[in-house]
Amino acid sequence: MSSVSPSFASVALALAATLAIGGAPAAARELRVCADPDNLPFSDANAGGFENKVVAIIARDLGASVSYTWWAQRRGFIRNTLRAGLCDLVPGTVAGMEMLRTTAPYYRSGYVFLSREADDRRIASLDDPVLKSLRIGVQLIGEDGDNTPPAHALARRGIVSNVRGFLVAGKGRRAGPVAPIVDAVATGEIDVALVWGPTAGYFAKSSPVALRIAPVRPRIDGPMLPMVFDISMGVRREDDRLRAEIDAALQRRRGEVDAVLATYGVPRLDPPRSGIAKGPAGTGAAAGSAAR
Repeated sequence: MSSVSPSFASVALALAATLAIGGAPAAARELRVCADPDNLPFSDANAGGFENKVVAIIARDLGASVSYTWWAQRRGFIRNTLRAGLCDLVPGTVAGMEMLRTTAPYYRSGYVFLSREADDRRIASLDDPVLKSLRIGVQLIGEDGDNTPPAHALARRGIVSNVRGFLVAGKGRRAGPVAPIVDAVATGEIDVALVWGPTAGYFAKSSPVALRIAPVRPRIDGPMLPMVFDISMGVRREDDRLRAEIDAALQRRRGEVDAVLATYGVPRLDPPRSGIAKGPAGTGAAAGSAAR
C-alpha cells in the first residue's frame, strides 16, 4: 500500500494538470537590439562597445535579457533591421531622427580637433588660418563618401587640397574599425584630424603617442551645419511604450550610464542636468547614412 496520503496525491495531480494546461512561469522578457558587430567604441559582436554596456544597464533595470541583430551601420541599417521587425531598439542615434521615435538624449558630444601633444597646436576654431597649411584628415561616410559636417565646413573656407578623407563605412569594406584616422595623427601621416568626439576619445586613450583633443568651433557653422549632436536611443515610431520604458530606465540609471561614457573617453558637451536639449538633425557617426 502506498504511503502517500490521498489528499497529497490529489494536490500533486492538480498541480501537474495546471502546469500542463499552461501554468508554467512566463518567459523572461527579451530586449531586441539592432547594432553593428564591428564599430568600436560604439558596439561590437563581443558586446565591447559603450552602447552595448548601456544596453546591458537598461536590460537589468527592466529585468530583461538582451539579444542582438547584427548589421553593418551603413546605408539601409534601420530599414533592414528595426523597420524589418528583426529588432526593437537602436542604442545610438541622433535625437529627433525622423525615421524613429527617440528617447531624451543620454549624452551630447561633438566633433573635435585631434592633434599630437608634442606638436603643441592649439587650434582655436575652423577659422584658424593655420588650417590652410596643415595636412588635415576628415571622416567620410557611406559608399558614396558623404562628407561629414567638418568636411563641408572646411570646403566652405576653400580648404580642400590639403584635406584627406578617411572612409568609416562603405561598399566592399567593413563598417569599422574607425581607428585609422586617429592612427594617422599619431604616426604623423597627417597633422590634425576633425573626428567625431567618441571615436577620438576612445582611440586616443590607447594611443602610444599623447594626443590632444579640443572641441571644433563654432558649434554651428553658418545657419545649418552643426558640429554638436544630442545622442538618444530609438525605437519604431509607433512604439511609444518601449520608448517611455527606455527613457525612464536611462533616467534611473543615469549615474551608471555616465560612468560607462567616462570609461570610454567620450567627450561630453551636455547642458545642465535640468535636461539635455534636442540637438539639430544630423550626425557625426554613420547613422545619417545608415538610416536611408
